[in-house]
Amino acid sequence: MDVSERERSARVVLVCGPAGSGKSTHALRLEREGFARLSFDEEAWRLGHRTHPVPGPVAEVVHARLREQLVALVGQGRDVVVDTSFWSRAARDSYRALVAPFGLVPVVHHLATPRDEVLRRLARRAGTGPHDVVVPPDLARDYLEGFEPPDPDEGPVVVVR
Repeated sequence: MDVSERERSARVVLVCGPAGSGKSTHALRLEREGFARLSFDEEAWRLGHRTHPVPGPVAEVVHARLREQLVALVGQGRDVVVDTSFWSRAARDSYRALVAPFGLVPVVHHLATPRDEVLRRLARRAGTGPHDVVVPPDLARDYLEGFEPPDPDEGPVVVVR
């Protein structure tokens, strides 16, 4: 693939952390700095999903839409922040592979929010919007226990506290 200078100059940030860690707030900050923001939760909400976890086939559709938009935006030379949990290395690697043909190496922003704070935030959720989806306590604990923090050997990682 012939990669233009404009495409090579784009930056991609993968915002990574469990539900309640502050990913969406962080992604919104980056959007105010000029990044195009892609949000898993907003796309799932648009599709009518109001509970966690989103069914597997729906998650696949949402990720397909995010990937398509990411490629289009990077192709335009835009900076992009992707707001989803990226709870596993495999998920992060799949998005890295997607932008590699553009000569880009995404930076992972790992929201390292203390467990007690995550649980406190999730307990206050009321289901009023895509970033306020209720996560029951048992599921919140499962999310925290299943989360795979990024390793430095994955590539650039910025820890956000």
